[in-house]
Amino acid sequence: MIRGYASSHMPWKSVQYYNQMVSTKSEPDGFTYSFLLSACVRGELVKEGEQVHATVLAKGYCSDVFVNTNLINFYANQGGVEQARHVFDDMTQRSVVSWNSILAGYVKCCDFDAARIFFDKMPQKNVVSWTTMIAGCAQNGQSKQALLLFDQMRRARVELDQVALVAALSACAELGDLKLGRWIHWYVQKRQKEPSVRLNNALMHMYANCGIIDEAYQMFTKMSLKTRVSWTIIIMAFAKQGLGKEALDLFKDMLSDGVEKSGVKPDGTTFIGVLCACSHAGFVEEGRRIFESMIHTWQISPRIEHYGCMVDLLSRAGCLDEAYELIETMPFKPNDAIWGALLGGCRIHKNSDLASRIANKLVAELDNNDQAAGYLVLLSNIYAFAERWKDVVAVRQKMIEMGVKKPPGQSWIQIYGVVHNFVVGDMTHRHSSLIYETLCEITEQARVEGYKPDITEVLLDV
Repeated sequence: MIRGYASSHMPWKSVQYYNQMVSTKSEPDGFTYSFLLSACVRGELVKEGEQVHATVLAKGYCSDVFVNTNLINFYANQGGVEQARHVFDDMTQRSVVSWNSILAGYVKCCDFDAARIFFDKMPQKNVVSWTTMIAGCAQNGQSKQALLLFDQMRRARVELDQVALVAALSACAELGDLKLGRWIHWYVQKRQKEPSVRLNNALMHMYANCGIIDEAYQMFTKMSLKTRVSWTIIIMAFAKQGLGKEALDLFKDMLSDGVEKSGVKPDGTTFIGVLCACSHAGFVEEGRRIFESMIHTWQISPRIEHYGCMVDLLSRAGCLDEAYELIETMPFKPNDAIWGALLGGCRIHKNSDLASRIANKLVAELDNNDQAAGYLVLLSNIYAFAERWKDVVAVRQKMIEMGVKKPPGQSWIQIYGVVHNFVVGDMTHRHSSLIYETLCEITEQARVEGYKPDITEVLLDV
């Protein structure tokens, strides 16, 4: 009974049956404590798990490898990696499962330095060891590290499971590594007879993030089972590519096919994609209607991201006063993205007066000069577009007085698997002479072909 409930949706029942067992003078063994600790992990029963640990020590089960492994798993899952490590260090026999439990604890605490050191010390690594590291890195912004580990996993000839493939695809999507993403797709087609929905979603997301919208859509249409995540990914993909009408058509298909046939309903993330599509396509009335239906029809409370989409939609369309009023009345403190959207609208529609009022108010309220830098730079650009050059000089002078420095913009390109970063005027690249020579050739060819630069976007008095 204890074992059965430990893996059920009612793990606390295991504790109840354990208490009944003890009250009848029956003697628990190592398996009993192992299953009981599993129940504590599943049910997040911290106090009960600690009591089991005390009982294990008192009853002399300290050397039981199964009990100790479950103790490690218990502490690691609740973030107590130090307690888990104490149990691990006291073990005379260690299985690969106990090593993996400690590794998972470090990853869960985002201590990737300790995780990597521990991982490298492991005498034996199985597929779980590799996927724990790769997935942990991919889910916590360590995409380059995730792909390096994935490459090492391939070289070690460890069978790539779906968890590792999904994590690697997530990292490919983050870095725009289409070459590796295509290789994983080939591998899936060759090895995986029936890829999971999650793996298909990851492939679709990778193609979408790499800008290959046609292949993302092909993946979507071939999927026999489409979840809410599937619909959301493809809607967001079209929205990010500026294909607002196509994204809205997909949303309508989701409401008719997904909801009626499969019971798949949109969630808050889906509506972010739909509102983003309305913004890029300039569908103001449609955006207003969808925002209202999200609240009243689907009973979804708007998050700050939804308000950000609406502010962006209204600002792009020139409804600046309405956008400002929405910011003032929404139940959240506006973040940089929201103010940036409104100021961006002021730039597009050359409303330098409103921009000046907003930016000066924000700068006065901010203690962080780095945050102020973004607003001041944007305000300076808005003045430049309006050809208010004296105001541009005044803003730049204010930035100097505040000690604000604008970080240089960067661009990058991947060639033969190597990522190259570029900054304006940078001469530190080892091929800089060849790069500038090629740039001069392209510029001269463009001049000969009759190209004339459009200086309406230039932020200098030329």
